[in-house]
Amino acid sequence: MATIRLLGPPVVEHGGEPGRQPRGRKAWALLGYLLLAERPPSRRRLAELFFGDAEDPLGGLRWTLAELRRALDVPDLLSGDPVVTTLDGTTTVDVLELAEPSADPESLLTLGGELLEGVDLESCPEFESWLLVERRRIAGTIEARLRQNAIALLAAGQAAKAIPFAAKAVEINPHEQGNHELLIRSLATSGDRVRALRQISICEDLFQRELGISVSGSLREAARVESLTGPPLRGRAAAVSQLQAGRAAIVAGAVDAGLQCLRQAAALAVECHDKTLEARALAALGGALVHAIRGHDEEGAIVLHEALTVADAAGERATTVLALRELGFIEVQAGRRQTGDEWLSKAHALAETDAENAAILGVRGMNSSDRADYPAAFEQLGESVELAARCGDHRQQAWSLALVGRAQLLRSEYGEAAKTLAETLDLVRQERWIAFLPWPQALAAEIDLYAGKLDTSAEGFEQAWAMGCQLNDPCWEGMAGRGLAMLHARRGDYPGATEWLDLALTRASREPDRYQWVHAHVLDTAVGTAIERSDGERAQHLAGSLSSLAARCDLREMLVHAQLHLGRLGDQRAVATARSLSAEIDNPALQLLAQS
Repeated sequence: MATIRLLGPPVVEHGGEPGRQPRGRKAWALLGYLLLAERPPSRRRLAELFFGDAEDPLGGLRWTLAELRRALDVPDLLSGDPVVTTLDGTTTVDVLELAEPSADPESLLTLGGELLEGVDLESCPEFESWLLVERRRIAGTIEARLRQNAIALLAAGQAAKAIPFAAKAVEINPHEQGNHELLIRSLATSGDRVRALRQISICEDLFQRELGISVSGSLREAARVESLTGPPLRGRAAAVSQLQAGRAAIVAGAVDAGLQCLRQAAALAVECHDKTLEARALAALGGALVHAIRGHDEEGAIVLHEALTVADAAGERATTVLALRELGFIEVQAGRRQTGDEWLSKAHALAETDAENAAILGVRGMNSSDRADYPAAFEQLGESVELAARCGDHRQQAWSLALVGRAQLLRSEYGEAAKTLAETLDLVRQERWIAFLPWPQALAAEIDLYAGKLDTSAEGFEQAWAMGCQLNDPCWEGMAGRGLAMLHARRGDYPGATEWLDLALTRASREPDRYQWVHAHVLDTAVGTAIERSDGERAQHLAGSLSSLAARCDLREMLVHAQLHLGRLGDQRAVATARSLSAEIDNPALQLLAQS
């Protein structure tokens, strides 16, 4: 039994003991690249990447592959052209096992070191760029797994066991407020309020000192343990009444009152031992925390986990589907692609109605589109639109159509995007869905901007900005602020553009549960504007932030943009990386940009 450990200093173990090791850093680099590649690379590609400076690149590749086969003691591995890396049942890889939902949770706590630690190849600059991206991506995957375990343990009433998982997530990514919130909530719920308050101070100091920003109010709220305390009312009828009132209040925008009613509904359902009603109330409460009030995704995820447990016990299929989909949405919005897809796959397996499938496919299409998998996105979103129209769910139809329009816009398919977004806006206005209106408005205004309709574009962006501010929605504010910056830049007002971009960046990232794609989208525009203003220092800083965020959240198209920006700032290896990455994305406009 062989184990390949790529996290930390790489090593091959046979039967738990180190055996023969591949010789040289280049062999380890090649092995890591092959094992983590999405599809088998050709020998010519590998020879260029690792042995381009050798007299006989293909010969150097053949020798190194043979050396790896000897070290791994698997004769048929790493053969063919393209090079196949399918492992047999006797060989495991720590990084690949980590990606499996069934991975041992305790093993996450013992992980140490970064991917291929110590394996750096200055002579292979394109590999170096790839390794930097992969290190960030793998770190993001580990962080997501740790968070999932902490949330599940909190929901199961095992707060003390959740603490080490939340603490490890903070260690991996200390600049993510949500990780600190999970740790604080775990500490407070376990009864250690002193450590919880100390962690608040640590986070506040860290963010102010290293990021120059203040934390959001949800950080201190995490130390206040919410309990489902029932009101003076009693009985199932009272629980149903509170559930209905809570849902109505949330829809009407009375969020605080709605949350109070939903908490009461769940508490009453517990008192009257009605598992079905308890599951529905918890699912409604979790959904409200996620969608109706910003900065509460951590608490919402815990409540949704509780809803899953209760719904499973009650055999409440529809509630289970709803909770699974919402948990998937939380992960997708945060850029945790794999865990998001896992929740959505579970939801899809249980879904029965057109409405359920339309909603699930909408979020799956969002996930695919965010990571620039456009063929999958168009298929999923198209089916979502069709199902939503068939069952009369016009809000879901509009939601999915808006994402189709965004994808078309990103691919420079302006005519198709204009038609899609016009249809979206008609549906949104027919439904009087004001809370969603700024999103398609901002996208449509961008198309007007590219068409030279500056006055129409300005009106659309200004309306989206005003409504986004009224709704206090960071996503809408970020998108509209970015658009107004682009408008100022088009008119030659670069100081005004920079001012709007600073505001858009602040608004888009002010909450810990921000939509990471929007955050990256604003960063991308900010880098480009800084380069146009010849502000190299600002551009370099923002490009680094974009590259790190895009890698961690698997925003592949944004990662290409980040590498192209770095190339314009003088990093030629970043240009090669951008061209390589863009070739894997089905976006002709992006590929043209990368080759220009």
